[in-house]
Amino acid sequence: VIAGHETTLPITLDEMIYHGKAVVRAAKRAMVVVDMPFGSYQGDSKAALHAAIRIMKETGAHAVKLEGGEAVLESVQRIVSAGIPVMGHLGLTPQSIYQFGGYRVRAKEPSEAEKLRKDAQLLAEAGIFALVLEKIPASLAKEVSEMLPIPTIGIGAGPHCDGQVLVLHDMLGLNKAFSPRFLRRYADLATVVLEACQRYIQDVKARAFPSAAESYE
Repeated sequence: VIAGHETTLPITLDEMIYHGKAVVRAAKRAMVVVDMPFGSYQGDSKAALHAAIRIMKETGAHAVKLEGGEAVLESVQRIVSAGIPVMGHLGLTPQSIYQFGGYRVRAKEPSEAEKLRKDAQLLAEAGIFALVLEKIPASLAKEVSEMLPIPTIGIGAGPHCDGQVLVLHDMLGLNKAFSPRFLRRYADLATVVLEACQRYIQDVKARAFPSAAESYE
């Protein structure tokens, strides 16, 4: 969506590799996990492995992330078997947004909660090293976190996960129009950026910028 799309669905494998390369070049200490884009792993597991290998070889990332449970299990197993670390993602999975019909909380109904538990267990048995839980009830996230031998990372999943994640731009307050319940803003950069741009425009119009001190002889 940072590329201007309404959803994550249009992003291609080549685009993810391009951005992954940039992140890896900049990250000196952090583990870099690249999301596999929609269409790169939902079908043939051999194609999924090929896409994962491309990501690892061309970006230098440390792992890949796939969304979904039992439906993508074969792809997860094949990628893990090739020696590539895989992170899972359950709950609200953005690549399935049209199937869900929106960005509402997932797994509130008992049947969907039970499916999430089953999917989490299957993914853990398939060898994922961590699991993202997005926008699910805190009680369910606590239960899943306690039953799995791997770390869980929550986003809108309550305080009981092993780790937490927020989108940087949301955490920094760059988009005032986006305000889900789970988001805590730690800055108001939208206002800072707007005011800085307004002052710059005013100075240029008033010919107060650049000054003599900001010019070359």
